[in-house]
Amino acid sequence: MGLLLLQLFNGISLSSILLLIALGLSITFGLMNVINMAHGEFIMIGAYMAYLSQQFFQKMIPTEYFGYYFIVSIPLAFAMAYAIGWILEVLLIRHLYGRPLDSLLATWGVSLVLQQLARTIFGAQNVAVNAPAWLTGGWDISTDLYLPYKRLFIISLAASCILIIYLYLYRSAGGRRTRAVMQNRNMASCLGISTRKLDAQAFAFGSGMAGIAGCALSLLGPIGPSIGTYYIVDAFMVVVLGGVGNIIGTVAGALGIGVFNTAFEYTTTATLGKVLVFTLIIAFLQWKPSGLVNVKSRTLD
Repeated sequence: MGLLLLQLFNGISLSSILLLIALGLSITFGLMNVINMAHGEFIMIGAYMAYLSQQFFQKMIPTEYFGYYFIVSIPLAFAMAYAIGWILEVLLIRHLYGRPLDSLLATWGVSLVLQQLARTIFGAQNVAVNAPAWLTGGWDISTDLYLPYKRLFIISLAASCILIIYLYLYRSAGGRRTRAVMQNRNMASCLGISTRKLDAQAFAFGSGMAGIAGCALSLLGPIGPSIGTYYIVDAFMVVVLGGVGNIIGTVAGALGIGVFNTAFEYTTTATLGKVLVFTLIIAFLQWKPSGLVNVKSRTLD
């Protein structure tokens, strides 16, 4: 039983990481229909913000306050990724709406530029982010069940992000406008909603969520210029499986992929487990192409 619970915990932990990465992508894709190939580089930005926060606290802040660096790095990662995402949307993305192939190629080019910029600033070698003392160790429940504090913190961080996004979308005026644009962009524009402004905010917010995901990933291992490329495909799978633009579907998709991927890797190998997950997703989308949860729309097909 302890081993079974450990595998379930590992699946939920992987799901929380995928969810943090896919939340912003789901909002961007669902609202703007833009496939952002540079989403992984915003993950990289968040990871490097954690690294820079660590360096700053080591050099400028007394030792007894070093443990607070990671708490500070989370809003910094969101703010930096948000600002760069806003600039990217204003300078490039908004000129490519309705041209999916052009936006795909353009964001892919942006991803290469950002990766090279990171190599120029930080070097090509990976750098390490040391977890604060309060995230070191774990909860030793039994002989077979040991829950690392890092993983528990990432799960709680993902849950907090879901709660914040839910409150924004369903309990605020800005969220109602966002959902209106998702349902019928032309009608929302006729009613006075600035769709261009919402697009910029949504793209920047999705980029900020990717920055938070990168900050969380820095706890799990070394970070480098290509850290985002390892997760971007899985993030797109989560969005497509859950249903484009639906938060509940994104949560369900991340949970399903994380749990099944962990189970298959435990019973087979890492490579074969990934292949089996891909196969199940393809088979499911053949049966239900719109994903687990459909977005309610007032647009006539």
